[in-house]
Amino acid sequence: MAGELWVGVLVGITSGLLGLIMNHFLPMFLKLGHNVPKGSFGWPLLGETLGFLKPHPSNTLGAFLQDHCSRYGNVFKSHLFLSPTVVSCDQELNYFILQNEGKLFQCSYPKPIHGILGNVSMLVAVGDTHKRLRNVAISLVSITKSKPEFLNDIERTAIQILSSWKDKQQVVFCEEARKFSFNVIVKQVLGLTSEEPETREILEDFLTFMRGLVSIPLYIPGTPYARAVQARSRISSRVKAIIEERRSRNSRSLRNDFLEILLSVDTLSEDEKVSFVLDSLLGGYETTSLLMAMVVHLLGQSPTALEQLKLEHEQITSLKEKDECLNWEDYKTMEFTQNVISEALRYGNIVKFVHRKALKDVKFRDYLIPSGWKVLPVFTAVHLDSSVHANALQFHPWRWETQDQTSKRFTPFGGGSRCCPGSELAKIEVAFFLHHLVQNFRWTAGDADQPMAYPYVEFGKGLLINLDRCST
Repeated sequence: MAGELWVGVLVGITSGLLGLIMNHFLPMFLKLGHNVPKGSFGWPLLGETLGFLKPHPSNTLGAFLQDHCSRYGNVFKSHLFLSPTVVSCDQELNYFILQNEGKLFQCSYPKPIHGILGNVSMLVAVGDTHKRLRNVAISLVSITKSKPEFLNDIERTAIQILSSWKDKQQVVFCEEARKFSFNVIVKQVLGLTSEEPETREILEDFLTFMRGLVSIPLYIPGTPYARAVQARSRISSRVKAIIEERRSRNSRSLRNDFLEILLSVDTLSEDEKVSFVLDSLLGGYETTSLLMAMVVHLLGQSPTALEQLKLEHEQITSLKEKDECLNWEDYKTMEFTQNVISEALRYGNIVKFVHRKALKDVKFRDYLIPSGWKVLPVFTAVHLDSSVHANALQFHPWRWETQDQTSKRFTPFGGGSRCCPGSELAKIEVAFFLHHLVQNFRWTAGDADQPMAYPYVEFGKGLLINLDRCST
């Protein structure tokens, strides 16, 4: 009996390996004579994934893309994440891919990502499920972004964080930014304050969840991936408990947050609502805090931009009563602030690329993208292309005084039907934080640090900064 079991295991392993090998080599012999982009498939099984993922400064293409673009052009084939892949560093092809979501291409992240996020996460869902989730997200953002309660929460949290710096000479800015963004988003989504024990429990599980997203996808007890899947389950259980508690109150003491609005939506299932909450926490936490860190890092290297930013916010303050809160109209007047944020997104490249899959054979110019192949549009390549953006390798916020921030040359949050619906909320949070930061502090780098793409972007040392309080 035991012998039969081992034979079965051996056959299963052998079949799996043969499947992976066929997946690697078979595409080499298909579509011969067609115009599949030039390139290399690299090593069996691994392909060129390790080279593609090699860390590099986020304001560079990295050695892999530089080498392949110089050898094969801006569109080339490779073998990445166990799949034959077309990599696009071409502005027009990237735009074509994003605009044909659901028609010619489809979101296709590696399966382990589904294991952590869940199959109904808006980040990985496709078709009608994604459309329903996205419509709810757009509606929530449009309702929320100009509400005084939301804006007041952002400003109050920013003031609390900066007040805690009063007697400090140094801070690890990434930690402070994450604290700020999490406190804002957990209040907005679930109505919880930073003082509540439940908030701290959710944050602890959420950090475990985040570490698993960038770990080796092995579901073995004790591994970061396994702990992340378990953490997601615990967060889901807490969210379901909060939902039940809200429903038991019916209309009494309604809270003014995402969840309250979400409970009235009848187009989403219970699991989709829970997943929507997790997506909101993920997007509002990681993207916002990283954008904040990128802006602070780059402003620390550009005294001229920092001074102009300070003058803009001093002008806004001068027109307000003492202790009067910022409002939506104030945000709309922060023109140079918007330019700084846009330039940090372009130059820092928080999102390097996205995963797509060709739903059919796709012809573009002289290229053929075979059906079933993965497609990676690389946004970094366009953002750092000097033929697209003048002096692309320089941080220069003033370029946005004449350059369109919504053009196909600039896709910091993706594009088409999968463009991040919460991007405006992230910008508001960063703008309000900067309003108080630049009027109260100056800073310098406390240690040599820079944003690195792994391909997720991270400051290796957490962005330690030396603080100097502004004289009033």
